[in-house]
Amino acid sequence: MDVVMLSRLQFAVAVFFHFIFVPLTLGLSVLIAVMQTIYYRTGNETYKRMAKFWGKLFLINFTLGVVTGITLEFQFGTNWSRYSEYVGDIFGSLLAIEATLAFFLESTFLAVWVFGWERVSKKMHLFAIWAVAFASNLSGLWIILANGWMQNPVGYVIRNNRAELDNFLTVLSNPYAWGQFFHNLFAAWMLAGFFVLGISAWHLLRRNEEDFFNRSFKLAAGFTLVLAILVAVQGHNHGNTVAKLQPAKLAAMESHWETQKSAPMYLLAVPDESAEGNAIQIFGIPGVLSLLAFNDPSAEVKGLKDFPKEDRPPVLLTFLNFRLMVGLGTLFPLLAGAAFLFRNRLQDKPWLLKALPWAIPLPYIAIMAGWAVAEIGRQPWIVYGMMRTTDAVSPVPASSVAVSLLAFGAVYTLLGVLDIYLLRKYARKGPAA
Repeated sequence: MDVVMLSRLQFAVAVFFHFIFVPLTLGLSVLIAVMQTIYYRTGNETYKRMAKFWGKLFLINFTLGVVTGITLEFQFGTNWSRYSEYVGDIFGSLLAIEATLAFFLESTFLAVWVFGWERVSKKMHLFAIWAVAFASNLSGLWIILANGWMQNPVGYVIRNNRAELDNFLTVLSNPYAWGQFFHNLFAAWMLAGFFVLGISAWHLLRRNEEDFFNRSFKLAAGFTLVLAILVAVQGHNHGNTVAKLQPAKLAAMESHWETQKSAPMYLLAVPDESAEGNAIQIFGIPGVLSLLAFNDPSAEVKGLKDFPKEDRPPVLLTFLNFRLMVGLGTLFPLLAGAAFLFRNRLQDKPWLLKALPWAIPLPYIAIMAGWAVAEIGRQPWIVYGMMRTTDAVSPVPASSVAVSLLAFGAVYTLLGVLDIYLLRKYARKGPAA
């Protein structure tokens, strides 16, 4: 492999591993804050125990997320120095705000929350966990504003052979970034909901701490159902933005080759990039692709053949990941709906209690598939329409990147095993007496 592919693989390993921890941090912080708010308002000690139990799992996840996030940012200097040199004026400012504002706010109030039980007033302690939840999600916003700029570069000028920031408000109001943010935010909160549902179901099946886990289950059930629906709705809205701003990505997502009006959606298709078509293409529904892309069944959808071969994204990977994401996204409202519908008679539905723990990994898979669509579908551009990935890599030997890739893989494997072990251990152990 050349240095470009090795650098891409290393960044993919780093970012995908780091993103295992991010969505649970975003969503679980909100659920813990809700639990503690109920405790503050009612004085019910069960909700205090709930905040502490789920908070312990949150801390395990948060700690490993911090470790992997720090190493991730260094890669912009080690593996992507030409990218950093060319667009660092814009991209770097967004990351700097995330680190100096959101991350430090989150870390400071997390310390207050962890060590403040019985040491600060209940009101201050409640404020601390809400500050953690707010700062965690604010941190995600700045990261996605940075990625959204790579997807849809705005608010810059080319000066001195590099991109320089011209209008910060335009960068902040980037429609692509905000669509990404809400799609990811809703998905992260939904993931946390399934995390609480799955662990609660495991304990309820064994009749452990039934009052405790029934309350956790009921709280998460409605929360998860609402978020599962919002993910699907926002996914459609963001798809409209992709169709407008990145038509090549949309064409790859659907393996759509010929530009046409009233474009059909095929229920079964197998892309064949070498033949510039689909090896299998059956069960087409006229106008559905146009409707989904532009909310107009007669709209024209550009095909991949309208783009030069060198500007087309990898079709098969984009196509498969998109279908995996959509397939799981269809399943989530059904699972969450069943959890909400049967929340008051769970012991009569052992099949649901058995299914929900196995559902915990599914939102992770769906989110990873969605990011694969976003990043692979943007290729061959690192900044869409502006800078190619091949021009962004650092001038280093491929062997150096290969060695660091293996090292990252080994360390992250150990961290992943540790995370799963700790989460599984304390989730099975249950709350303190």
